[in-house]
Amino acid sequence: MRAAPECYPCFFTQILKTGRLLCLSQEQMQEAISRFCLKLTQTSPQDTPAGMGRDLYLILSEMSGVQDPYREIKERCTRLALELYPDLKKRVARAEDPLKEAFLIAVAGNFIDFGTNEQVDIKTGLKEILNQHFLIDHTAELRAELKQAREILMLGDNAGETVFDRILIEELGKPVRYVVRESPMINDAVREDAEMAGIDRVAEIVSSGCVAPGTIREYCSPDFWRELSRADLIISKGQGNFEGLSDEPLPIFFLLKAKCLPVAREIGVPKGGILLLKSPHFP
Repeated sequence: MRAAPECYPCFFTQILKTGRLLCLSQEQMQEAISRFCLKLTQTSPQDTPAGMGRDLYLILSEMSGVQDPYREIKERCTRLALELYPDLKKRVARAEDPLKEAFLIAVAGNFIDFGTNEQVDIKTGLKEILNQHFLIDHTAELRAELKQAREILMLGDNAGETVFDRILIEELGKPVRYVVRESPMINDAVREDAEMAGIDRVAEIVSSGCVAPGTIREYCSPDFWRELSRADLIISKGQGNFEGLSDEPLPIFFLLKAKCLPVAREIGVPKGGILLLKSPHFP
């Protein structure tokens, strides 16, 4: 997916929001904006929003000396999600279709995103999404692929959301390798975040080698990209991974909430819609 005109004001909003979190001065934030504007002059029409976001957060990290500004927020979100875990497990157990309910719970966790949301209320957001239906629902196609797959590669997204992913992993009935970012990027999950959510109890945690708010070929490690290319089946969580992988010929299903207009328009759903989408480039 390519960056749309609406992406640019969002980038500058993120600079201001994260700059305030880092307690940058007005002068420092102006410098960050100037440096990012210079980066924009070097971009191409083929660049993804996630790739451009990478440049933005690397500038802020370099200027502040803080590698993980959202660490405390990520830990708080994970603790809150863990409090909900027992009730959500009961909900899955009671469901007429436990696997589909687990998909819905996993996508509900995708609203935990400080790149697109100013405030995150986990309980309220979860309740709202659990009352929705998938606007694109390729559950049947995914079930068929699950029967054939020996192993699943699941691409994680945000910390806290990892708890909801754990519930899905526990329903898949196949070995899962759970993919995290190499190092902190906004509130995206790294290994420590996944372990705090208990993912290591149900899956093998691996790094993509990528330092970006998404999975982007040019920033992934060569070993991981080879693994991705050879995967039996991939379940991709969130917008950033969709932005980086939507044009790749991979056996991938996207599970996300369309939180912004450019992504919603790219997919063809209203903003705020949830979807389980088989990639049109599925080999």
